[in-house]
Amino acid sequence: MRNMPTLATALLDGLKAHGAREVFGIPGDFVLPFFKVIEESKILPHFTLSHEPAVGFAADAAARYHGGIGVAVVTYGAGAFNLVNSLAGAYAERSPVVAIAGAPGVQERASGYLLHHQVRTVDTQLAVFKEFTCDQAVLTDPATAPDEIARVLRSARELSLPVYVEFPRDMVNVRVGRVPNLPRRAADPEALAECAEEILGRVASAASPVAVVDVEIRRYGIEEQVAKLARKLGLPVVTTFMGRGLMEQAGDVVAGTYLGAAGDPAITRLVEEADLVLLLGVILSDTNFALSNRALDPRRTIIAAGREVQVGHHVYRNLPLADLIAGLDTRVKRQRPRPHRVGQGIAYPRGLPVDDRPIVPSDVAAAINDLFDRHGKMPMTSDIGDCLFTAMEIDNTALAAPGYYAGMGFGVPAGIGVAAIGLRPLILVGDGAFQMTGWELGNCRRYGFDPIVVLFNNCSWEMLRVFQPESEFNNLDDWHFADIANSLGGFGERVTTRRELAAALDRAVARRGQFSLLEIMLPRGVTSDTLSRFVAGFKAARERMAKS
Repeated sequence: MRNMPTLATALLDGLKAHGAREVFGIPGDFVLPFFKVIEESKILPHFTLSHEPAVGFAADAAARYHGGIGVAVVTYGAGAFNLVNSLAGAYAERSPVVAIAGAPGVQERASGYLLHHQVRTVDTQLAVFKEFTCDQAVLTDPATAPDEIARVLRSARELSLPVYVEFPRDMVNVRVGRVPNLPRRAADPEALAECAEEILGRVASAASPVAVVDVEIRRYGIEEQVAKLARKLGLPVVTTFMGRGLMEQAGDVVAGTYLGAAGDPAITRLVEEADLVLLLGVILSDTNFALSNRALDPRRTIIAAGREVQVGHHVYRNLPLADLIAGLDTRVKRQRPRPHRVGQGIAYPRGLPVDDRPIVPSDVAAAINDLFDRHGKMPMTSDIGDCLFTAMEIDNTALAAPGYYAGMGFGVPAGIGVAAIGLRPLILVGDGAFQMTGWELGNCRRYGFDPIVVLFNNCSWEMLRVFQPESEFNNLDDWHFADIANSLGGFGERVTTRRELAAALDRAVARRGQFSLLEIMLPRGVTSDTLSRFVAGFKAARERMAKS
């Protein structure tokens, strides 16, 4: 027995073996024994934040960037329920986050008392988390716990979805066997062969096919393989709105980002005039396709996502995307490249005039593109709002953002999650979202993180104003965020002109060892060019639907 690990160390070893690189969390009474093991064992580095939603956002972003699984550790009830929104966003956007909640001990559960943090029954929390996790385990039996852990961790990896582990505090030091690493469930070879041949046949007979890629190709770590396959097939590739930042290293393959009526007309034509659209890892959401001028036609569409492939009206189930791409690659012969029909690619704004004119959102995009030209690209995180639409005008670089679920507050803690894996992120966030989670920047100093935060401050919920401009509740007060950066351990400055913006970005890149908060003052009622087109397209689409 002495050579057997405790359940806590077995869980941490299992997480590491399944691709976890760090733990994010907030201690609480029911999870204190597990946190003690996390800290003292040093099996995985751990980072504590200030509020549980940020823990979930950080774990989500870290998983999106390093391609493994994210880990969020919280206490029972008051801690776990604060995690609900960020974990729901991870589920909606297919990010494999392992939520571990400390819980009342096995004996406590049988005491007959209502336990503090308990809502209705002791299992209410489990019932809630079942709604937005793909697998769950409650570790009450030492004999079965390692296998239960292995099962949920395999589910997280294979389905690229969150899972839930409830860890009673009196089980932490129980001796158990090691967590096995279960074999990956691969596709049926005959089904894979039939599916691949059908797809290749359709691609070969198409005159103007196009591939559209989305988040799953990063979740499964197959961006390079998709780029290689696209080159072999001579396929132009575009990303979805949600997939912005994918395949940033494959500039010769990616033509741009498809935004329908809100996007570059050449990219829109490339997708909507194609006689075959190959959707790889794509979430069929309104964010990605609400502004399409032409609805997807099953007869000219192939959809591979969620371990399922639909070719026209044929459906192949239990066929992992990675297996499909590998199967296509082994069977395809290099085809003659087809004309992309998109000219020389997207001309993102740059060359910001260095003058004393006020700043508008698209100026921020131009200034960042100029910055990347001078200093190299940076990984990015973005919150929802016009900052994310502005990101569509920035060169294609790695980006994590809540493009579909659209939960506010993601940007800053997501940037901390990216910093925790050893990168220096550029964070885009609006003043409304910063009010929610921007204070997490105060945790950067003790970990030595130095992100650059570009804060869009128009003293407004501007994303809401564009849809309902008459409402005064869209107005926010001016909180002078730059002034509080120093008290949080960083450096802040407010900029109001294009000249000040360019200079402040250069200073921020050179400043190391503390976060830089650039508070960009923007006029109310002015949005990025991309958001203006999106709103116009959305309203037009809504009018078409009302008339039909």
